[in-house]
Amino acid sequence: MCGFSRQIVENHCFMKRIIILALLCFSTATFAQKINWLSMEEALAAHKEQPRKIFIDAYTDWCGPCKLLDKNTFQNASVADYVNKHYYAVKFNAEGNETITFNGITFKNPNYNPNKKGRNSVHQMTQYFGVSAYPTMLFIDEELRFIGPIKGYHTPRQLELFLKGIASNDYKSWNSQEALQAYAESFNYEFIE
Repeated sequence: MCGFSRQIVENHCFMKRIIILALLCFSTATFAQKINWLSMEEALAAHKEQPRKIFIDAYTDWCGPCKLLDKNTFQNASVADYVNKHYYAVKFNAEGNETITFNGITFKNPNYNPNKKGRNSVHQMTQYFGVSAYPTMLFIDEELRFIGPIKGYHTPRQLELFLKGIASNDYKSWNSQEALQAYAESFNYEFIE
């Protein structure tokens, strides 16, 4: 009888360890998921092989809401999974010194000052897309045509509407603020925050 009780306790402890290990693996997989950020050149090269929409995060180093977007929204497993499946994701420093060629035009930041702290001069590609606030998320279609910007900080659920609406081409019916509002009211939100 005593041996039987010991076996039950050992099995119970073993099962507890298995459950804890499984929970740790699941939680690590859920929270460790990240967006596969590319440079614009990498995204365009991948696009050439397999066309897909491009999602650009136009940020600056000094921008507080940009950092919140990185921490709270882009680290979200639902957002990362969806972006990775449906877009080529590009991190673009809107005041950086990168040289980028897009649609046959080469963009630079000729007034960039590497010694400057805080705000720097605006990159030419930032001006090309009409970015006037940070953060701004830019969407480009499979034909490399500019779809439009989404300005400001968005939670995962707020961004979900745009990510899914643009990926599915539903955005083509958003020809007015009222049309977008009606779409938002009937939208089935699924992202977990």
